[in-house]
Amino acid sequence: MSKKCFSRMSDIAKIFNRAAFSDVDDKITKYTYGSDAFMRILESRYSCHSFDKYPVSEAKLNMILQAGRLAPSAKNLQPTRIWVVKSEDALARLRTVHHCYGAPVVLIVGCRNEEAWVRETDGVNAAKTDAAIVLTHLMLTATDVGLANMWIWDFDPRKVREVLPETKEHGVYALLAIGHPSKDKGKPTELHTERKPLDQMVITL
Repeated sequence: MSKKCFSRMSDIAKIFNRAAFSDVDDKITKYTYGSDAFMRILESRYSCHSFDKYPVSEAKLNMILQAGRLAPSAKNLQPTRIWVVKSEDALARLRTVHHCYGAPVVLIVGCRNEEAWVRETDGVNAAKTDAAIVLTHLMLTATDVGLANMWIWDFDPRKVREVLPETKEHGVYALLAIGHPSKDKGKPTELHTERKPLDQMVITL
């Protein structure tokens, strides 16, 4: 085959490649969101206020916990701990200080300030931020595997440590109730879709 023919084939290949990549933006923007699958998870997640008693499978629970383990942390110090509350005894004790919306599994996320990175410029400790990232991973993965969930903030950490002394060496940051939503009260509330518009939230400099 002549050099001229090879050259023409090369030119055709370059044109094809340019054409293939020229519509990348179009392929992305044809969806409602940039990454359709992930954005659907974000959109579908809601705070579930009522769970049924149907158990959470070990396979799904392990996937959720693995997602929490993969969460990033400042300087990779990983000061966060997760307690899986699922036995009848542990759930009964926890429910004496918070009803947890009847969830069959509650993940307690805690952290230790002394294990976390501290920003030198202002002394801010990263433990709670690290814990929040772990919780976000847990929450979104629970949604992805088809489980409803509720990030619980309205509780007394001291009382949680009293009824579950296994957590007493850590600061209890938040609870995450997970399970299957009840048919009556397990649906999103009217507040779920209320979001500020971008122009009230984002400032471009």
